[in-house]
Order: sequence, then C-alpha cells, then structure tokens
Amino acid sequence: MAGALEVPIQDIGELALKSNNPASISSTCTVFAESEVISLFAKGTKKEDIAAGIHKSIAKRVAGMAKRIGVAPLLVFCGGVAKNIAVKKFLEDELGFEILTPVTNGKSNAQLTGAIGAALIAQDQKHS
Repeated sequence: MAGALEVPIQDIGELALKSNNPASISSTCTVFAESEVISLFAKGTKKEDIAAGIHKSIAKRVAGMAKRIGVAPLLVFCGGVAKNIAVKKFLEDELGFEILTPVTNGKSNAQLTGAIGAALIAQDQKHS
C-alpha cells in the first residue's frame, strides 16, 4: 500500500495520523483494496486520508478477530507491524484500551520479540 501511495513504508503510519477525514476502504482482499487505493488516489483523495483509511480497515479486521478469541487489557503488540504507530493507535481505538509495545531506551524493538523469545526457549532447552 505504501508503494501505491508512493510513500516510504516507514513513513506511512505518521502520514495516516495526519488525516482529518479517513477514506473508506471496504475490500478485505489486499489486491482489491490496492485497487481502491489507486482509485482514491486518482480521484484526488489526500494521501493521508487514504493512509488512515488503510490503517482503520486493518485495525477493524484485526480487532474483530481479537474480540472473537477474547482479548483484554494488558495486551502486548509484537512484531514489525507494532512499529507502525497508526496501526497501534487505530487498533487501540477499535479495542477501547491501550496496547503495549516493547520499547528499550525509548526505541521500539517489537520486531525482535519473537526472535528473542525463541532464543530464550532454545537456551532453556539446551540447559535442561
């Protein structure tokens, strides 16, 4: 989606948070959603509004799945996507509570959480 908007991937979250009027992205299929994005872009919709619409759509789908399995506060958001501030914010809005992300020395390291956990498990198994 960042490519379709001609925005560096690391900037798309900040761009989305600048929106005052998020676009509606209704497709759940990424191929069709990309077509919607291209169409909105061609119609002159602001990039930040399209970016916000993308993030809101993702957050709505993820929150729906999370609610079905019984998500509750004290939720930690890990993985590379957790570094995207707009996904985190819109997901918090959908869930109605704050989500924690791993931070060390003021810098997100959420993309490392799984690897660190796997290394700790391997170390524990080696010493068992």
